[in-house]
Amino acid sequence: MTVQTLTVLALTVAVAAFVQGSSGLGFALIVAPVAGMLDPHLVPVFVLASMIPLNLYVAWRERASLDLRGAGWITGARLAATPAGLAVLWMVPERGLGVFVGVSTVLAAVVSLAAPVFTPGRAAYVGAGAVTGLTETATGVGGPPLALVYQHRPPAELRSTVAACFLVGEVASLALLFGTGKAQAAELGQAALLLPATAAGAWLSRLVHHRLDARRMRLFVLVFALVSGLVLVLGA
Repeated sequence: MTVQTLTVLALTVAVAAFVQGSSGLGFALIVAPVAGMLDPHLVPVFVLASMIPLNLYVAWRERASLDLRGAGWITGARLAATPAGLAVLWMVPERGLGVFVGVSTVLAAVVSLAAPVFTPGRAAYVGAGAVTGLTETATGVGGPPLALVYQHRPPAELRSTVAACFLVGEVASLALLFGTGKAQAAELGQAALLLPATAAGAWLSRLVHHRLDARRMRLFVLVFALVSGLVLVLGA
């Protein structure tokens, strides 16, 4: 990894950690397209590994607001769908992974922007978990389905529940990727190298998360995802 690539990734990770720590989503939507443009080998392992310490911190910070019932249904469905995400990685050729990440990011952002107001129930939890298990294992991007389910809930509930669901899912996805030879230890080293950037963004989010306009932040994240995803697709 060149110094230039490392610098760009560090800045991207710090911004993404701040955004997700503040609003509850956005890390993968911001990091995955950028990482895919810099080096397709960084997706999905680098993205998944980088999110683990961030989501551990956010889930602990706002544990009092955790929706245990919703998290249980989402996690069960997410774990069941994880092998399907691995199958996508096996089927998509390496040169096409950037396009797949870009298209997945754009579609996720469009769905998130267009979704109407609704009250989530068991079917919504299961559906969001299943889609997240597929897309996050394949591309590192899994936030939009969960954001859709919790977008009209209190911000603290969204942040804590999404973080907890991500945390379990990321560990499961990485275990499956390593167990099947689709991930290498060096990719974890790259995520560890940028841990200070993740920590800096998370620490900054602690200062503002309770005052931030979550709706505006969510809109910013989704617009960024649309633009970066399109750039990734067109540049492939």
